[in-house]
Amino acid sequence: MFKDFRGSTVAIVTPFKDGKIDVRTLQNLVEFQIRNGTNGIVPCGTTGESCTLDYEEHEKVIEVCIEAAKGRVPVMAGTGSNSTREAVEMTKRAAKAGADASLQVSPYYNKPSQNGLYLHFKAVADSVDIPIVLYNIAGRTAVNILPETIAKLARDCKNIVGVKEASGSLDQMAQIRDLCPKGFQLLSGDDNLTLPLLSIGGTGVISVVANIVPKDVSALVDEFLKGNIEKAQQLHYKLMPLVKVLFIETNPIPLKTAMGLMGMCSPDLRLPLCAMAEDNLAKLKKALKGYGLIK
Repeated sequence: MFKDFRGSTVAIVTPFKDGKIDVRTLQNLVEFQIRNGTNGIVPCGTTGESCTLDYEEHEKVIEVCIEAAKGRVPVMAGTGSNSTREAVEMTKRAAKAGADASLQVSPYYNKPSQNGLYLHFKAVADSVDIPIVLYNIAGRTAVNILPETIAKLARDCKNIVGVKEASGSLDQMAQIRDLCPKGFQLLSGDDNLTLPLLSIGGTGVISVVANIVPKDVSALVDEFLKGNIEKAQQLHYKLMPLVKVLFIETNPIPLKTAMGLMGMCSPDLRLPLCAMAEDNLAKLKKALKGYGLIK
């Protein structure tokens, strides 16, 4: 069983074709990631448009990624929900399908207290044997999982092994690193903060930009962990213009648009996400050309 999620894990897109999941393209994307050094796959996260997948589609995307990965890298299935009952059921199904771990976003919209968050995540962790990685992204969920809550969960639930931190606060990330047990994995949830997070004891990233430049993201983490700080810094600054433009509109709008321009998959999105504004599209094309990804 995979328990170590160090390195670069991609929050993979869900490609659509004629309104349905494009299974063949998803298989090809998983293969592309593994071939280019990605250390893990996260299907059905924010980038995978999980909130517009129905239950059957959600399970299908996870199953396709598991089958395509063939045990070569871990598949960390996004199975979180703002309903504890639903999160438990989805996580059980992912575990049964062969997922190596689960990514659990904090409940959104209903704004639970810190004790409510603790009880929610504990219920999910108690329901399965696979590792659980928490996903803290208050900008989307309207609730921040405090470092003390994360540390309590890490102590009380042996299969809660890490957190994808997208709070944007290095101070909070440092507190998590300080309060949590040794070996608890601190993963960046923001591509622009991967290098800073590594510098305070982080172990990797769950990346958006790795969808299109997996080799560079993987190399950044690998070089840093090997002690080649200057090389990691070079890759960080190389990636920055691309990272910036991929968040010029709501993720994954720019990313899927970029992948369409690069011929990797259809740029199709599901409403309420929609096509980019023309001025932002021009900025995206300029960044992709600057990186050498399109002509």
